[in-house]
Amino acid sequence: MSHTLSFPVPSAVGSLDQYIQSVNRIPLLTETEESDLAHSFRENEDLEAARKLVLSHLRLVVAIARGYLGYGLPHADLIQEGNVGLMKAVKRFDPDRGVRLVSFAIHWIKAEIHEYIVKNWRLVKIATTKAQRKLFFNLRSLKSSSNTLQGEEVLAVAQQLGVKPEEVREMETRLSGQEMALEGGSDDDEERFAPIAYLADPHAEPSDVLASRQAARLQDEGLHHALATLDERSASIVRRRWLTEGDAATLHELAAEYGVSAERIRQIEAKAMQKMRTQLAALA
Repeated sequence: MSHTLSFPVPSAVGSLDQYIQSVNRIPLLTETEESDLAHSFRENEDLEAARKLVLSHLRLVVAIARGYLGYGLPHADLIQEGNVGLMKAVKRFDPDRGVRLVSFAIHWIKAEIHEYIVKNWRLVKIATTKAQRKLFFNLRSLKSSSNTLQGEEVLAVAQQLGVKPEEVREMETRLSGQEMALEGGSDDDEERFAPIAYLADPHAEPSDVLASRQAARLQDEGLHHALATLDERSASIVRRRWLTEGDAATLHELAAEYGVSAERIRQIEAKAMQKMRTQLAALA
């Protein structure tokens, strides 16, 4: 059997809303239809059967991807990665085990999205061990409220996930840090009472300030050095995906521009990011 599945499926290159409406109109399969298609694919390598299995579960990917919008990555890209996981699930699905594809595919879809988020949420990985990854993706759901975790709650979460209490506090700070605007809007009163106006800097000592500036300069120089090791196309993709001040380019937008598939752009990006991480680690 082929190692990859390759056939046309609806694309989110245009309007994401139209894509979602399109996949939601695809009829669901009955258990008998699903079993027949799965057997046809496994026994006869029937790609049309596999395509129907994938199409009927695209709405599942959309629903799962929506749950990861809080990490600041484009919904279309999350769906793209989830679709890769769905195809992997269809390839490995055995209808004789008595489990519906929807239940089997959830693991593969989430795994692919998790891997994508961990690799690309920041240039420097924030979760390197299995326990830390579990913390990264489960911290929000384990909190009893939206408030900051207190002592006993921190210990409980740390014990449940097998990490240190300080790792729980650090991860919560990183995740919540994106969700608060330090500066106010255009209204003068709003700006006066924005957090930036009254938060004290615990590292305001001159020596700390100088050290911070030096660290920032080295980090900036390291980033430029790492980018310089990439070929022109790879560097451009990384800049437009992660280092632009405006809206980041999506995989599909870059795919249309370079005349390749979104999957190819994803592969180029992943290879470039890994090379940059290696360069940054060597400079640390």
